[in-house]
Amino acid sequence: MATTYSISDLAREFDLTTRAMRFYEDMGLLQPERSGPGGRNRVYSGRDRTRLKLTLRAKRLGLSLTEAKEIIDLYDSPRDTGLQLQKFLEVLSKHQQQLEAQMVDLQANLDELKLHQREARALLAKIKNVKGLKNDSL
Repeated sequence: MATTYSISDLAREFDLTTRAMRFYEDMGLLQPERSGPGGRNRVYSGRDRTRLKLTLRAKRLGLSLTEAKEIIDLYDSPRDTGLQLQKFLEVLSKHQQQLEAQMVDLQANLDELKLHQREARALLAKIKNVKGLKNDSL
């Protein structure tokens, strides 16, 4: 018999809330079986556990859940892994470009902040200098 997991099992293992688990299910990333009265209990398979692990890895890389789902869904298809790897590389390349653009923006902001700090320090020094001269002349 294949190993199965409850929502709380996986939530605890991956340090998630059950609400996050249900959200991933709503996004189509997880597809648990239902059991119990009215199908209220979710039963996750090893496949769901793997998909959750891949989803969290994609999030750590900064990919959107939609991008993660696209890539993960490719692994469910019977096609060869070449297509999957090509798609994965395309998504990673796109994300890398976005991160590099953000780094350029952040560096520009940091440079501007440093400029304002220098200007403020110079003005502060000038004010202290002027006050020092006024006190000396008394």
